[in-house]
Amino acid sequence: MTDSDDSAWIHWFCKQRGNEFFCEVEEDYIHDKFNLNFLDANVTNYRCALEVILDLNSGSASDQPPELELEASAEKLYGLIHARFILTNRGIELMTEKFNKGAFGTCPRVFCQRQPVLPIGLTDNPGEEMVRIYCPKCNDVYMPKAARHSNLDGAFFGTGFPHMLFMVNPDARPKRAKQKFVPRLYGFKIHQSAYRSAQDVLQEQAQNRVADTHVNSM
Repeated sequence: MTDSDDSAWIHWFCKQRGNEFFCEVEEDYIHDKFNLNFLDANVTNYRCALEVILDLNSGSASDQPPELELEASAEKLYGLIHARFILTNRGIELMTEKFNKGAFGTCPRVFCQRQPVLPIGLTDNPGEEMVRIYCPKCNDVYMPKAARHSNLDGAFFGTGFPHMLFMVNPDARPKRAKQKFVPRLYGFKIHQSAYRSAQDVLQEQAQNRVADTHVNSM
């Protein structure tokens, strides 16, 4: 990696604390306008934000929006580009490397035995849901362990990313967890009926009396 790469906005952004889930989108991908179709409708200051991401000199500073506003637009645009990039072969390759290193954390479920997880969105619409982590072993989603990751927009990873990764790399998918927790009391399995409330019992008794009355009247 060259010094210019080290100082690039994309490299800087991905190295920020809390952005560890992101991979570095290659600039060639961003320069291809086809890959950015319709993103301008979702991001204010789109042109200026794109110039920030690509480290382009936009000329007069008087034409620029306020710095904080522009930075927020650049981060949102990069996140939406990232959601598309990680569905490509190169994006999947980069994210698989992070997955294999456990960069996204591990499943909090005991019986998954610290299975590495992947980031996932519950919706593809930005601003609706924060990122979650998906465990391929129990096929469930959880909140990220680190609070700093809880502020990442789930749309920056998308709803289909983990599934695409395992379709491309089926050998990377672990076997589904078979072991399940079984509630016990004094060593005995607890039957589901033990959790019925008093109201449920009374309601069932009332239904039985109605049924008995109906039978006797026939």
